[in-house]
Amino acid sequence: MTRIGKTAAVLLLTFCAMAVAAAASDEKNTHPPAPHAAANDQPAERAAAETTREATHGAPATHAAEGRAHGPSHANLGKVLPLWSCIPFAGMLLSIALFPLMAPELWHHHFGKIAGFWSATLGIPFLVAFKGTALYEILHIILADYVPFIILLWSLYTVSGGILLRGTLRGTPSVNVVILSLGTLLASWMGTTGAAMLLIRPFLRANSYRKNRTFMVVFFIFLVANVGGSLTPLGDPPLFLGFLHGVSFFWTFRIMPHMLTVVITLLVIYFILDSYYYRKEGVAAPPEAGVKEPLKLEGTSNFIFLAGIVGSVLMSGVVDWGEVNTLGVHRAVQDWVRDGLLIAMGILSLVTTPVSVREDNEFTWFPILEVAYLFIGIFITMIPCLLILKAGSHGALAFLIKGVTQPLHYFWVTGGLSSFLDNAPTYLTFFNTALGSFFSGMAEAEAVPGLMTNHAIYLKAISAGAVFFGACSYIGNAPNFMVRSISEEAGTPMPSFFGYILKYTLVFLVPCFVLVSFIFF
Repeated sequence: MTRIGKTAAVLLLTFCAMAVAAAASDEKNTHPPAPHAAANDQPAERAAAETTREATHGAPATHAAEGRAHGPSHANLGKVLPLWSCIPFAGMLLSIALFPLMAPELWHHHFGKIAGFWSATLGIPFLVAFKGTALYEILHIILADYVPFIILLWSLYTVSGGILLRGTLRGTPSVNVVILSLGTLLASWMGTTGAAMLLIRPFLRANSYRKNRTFMVVFFIFLVANVGGSLTPLGDPPLFLGFLHGVSFFWTFRIMPHMLTVVITLLVIYFILDSYYYRKEGVAAPPEAGVKEPLKLEGTSNFIFLAGIVGSVLMSGVVDWGEVNTLGVHRAVQDWVRDGLLIAMGILSLVTTPVSVREDNEFTWFPILEVAYLFIGIFITMIPCLLILKAGSHGALAFLIKGVTQPLHYFWVTGGLSSFLDNAPTYLTFFNTALGSFFSGMAEAEAVPGLMTNHAIYLKAISAGAVFFGACSYIGNAPNFMVRSISEEAGTPMPSFFGYILKYTLVFLVPCFVLVSFIFF
């Protein structure tokens, strides 16, 4: 056995032993609650326990009723998990951050195995320690979260890959700002993933003659893949989740001032940077430029399939066709129908789009395969983190939840957690915390309108934080990693995981969020 293999085995056995010991300790020290205990529960946790709909990173919200068939033990697991149960998730993130730098060849050929290792590091001890409850949580995150997430990404990637922009499009600073502005506008209506997948290839081709392209793609991620999805529930999963819980469809337009503050600031910074590098490079025209060709689109039938994808996602949120039990996991019928429609849209795109269009678009399956392998590891290792977060003031992050009282707190804590965790349950946690703080004991249908009017600043802080901060890391939102993978395959060097955070997030994004905090919260 190699040294790496031995180290992996030791890590796995050690974590398994720790998990079993923790489970035994929890079982030994657990006492029946006093009769009055239930009455003293925080309202936020009562609201969270009643929640029946969830959403994923870039996937549409589902209607699974988590505890309905499995009793309260599933809802309570987050109360007994220690913070160190998040170690595999941290290991997964560190692998994404460090392996491409320290062992690029190993990572390129074995990233799927590395993701599988971290999944096993969490999954095996989790199953040994918590048995059926752990199995349910793993099945739930796969069936209700990962499957719709990857189906949505695959369908958008496949359909957008069949749309080709031909002609001469030269990536000057002004043209690039127009493309970024267009993508930012589209993101709220066709989703951040849809807008990003539609425009990233034309954006890369327009700038293929430029020497400094890395910062361009990073700002594309900032604007098109994240901040642009702030205005409607179609833009980003957390807002769609709020819509399912009673937030009016157009209420999110109230965070337009927050969005415009970030967008305008970033576009100005981008234009200054792009103009500087454009002059420094001294490239007056693309080297291969000859006769200027007019712009034209091919594969336009794929716009019909894009509309079908958006319509399917919206349909799944407005109809209720009941539920179906799949391997013990309850999912809404309309969610399965939506997933089927998304697959159908992708297949129709493959069948109807000429192969030459995809070839000229440099379309390959590697980016979506990379995302599929890595994110199954991320989703599985993230289970303890999400359960602890959902446990609210009864979990290991109680100190954090209880400290959130002001709009500024909601903005930064919701955002900070959304930078690395699933932003949909993060949004839901603090959405319910706000409801419990201001409308204790009131039904959700009555409380949400009050939150939208009397305490709107709190909902604005939660919504803006969940959407904006998704741009802070490659795993903050679904399209981020896809854009990175497509760009690297097209020959644009991208920063490492930590390089992205240190060189761009902290330098450009965080000051924008500080400005938003100062003006609005």
